[in-house]
Amino acid sequence: MPRDSWAFFLHIRLMSNSGHDRRTSRRTLLRGLALGAAGAALGAGAAIGGRGARAAEAAQPTKVDVHDPQAVALGYVENASQVDTKKYPQYAPGSNCDNCLQLQGKPGNNYRPCTLFSGKLVAVAGWCSGWAAEM
Repeated sequence: MPRDSWAFFLHIRLMSNSGHDRRTSRRTLLRGLALGAAGAALGAGAAIGGRGARAAEAAQPTKVDVHDPQAVALGYVENASQVDTKKYPQYAPGSNCDNCLQLQGKPGNNYRPCTLFSGKLVAVAGWCSGWAAEM
């Protein structure tokens, strides 16, 4: 039997039907293409899902750097006992991020989100000039 170049390229085999040779039916070809496309889509979805998990891990909030311009502007320190009281006379002993209205997140963590430092974590023992008493 002669081979057609397109049939050979697509790896289409000859099929036997009631003793007569014939080419693969269009329905069989389309079914195979649909299954192949579905498999490729599932494979691509799994690859994207793997990257999505790594992206989520990378999106975890980071701790505020005391040298960050916003932290410097607010006088943020990770330990309230290190506050420069001459520069920040509004500091009251005993005030820290843990008893500040701006602090968010679950109690018990040493670093938690703060509304003043969007997407970053502050030390609960820290302090900044944005401190406001909890109500």
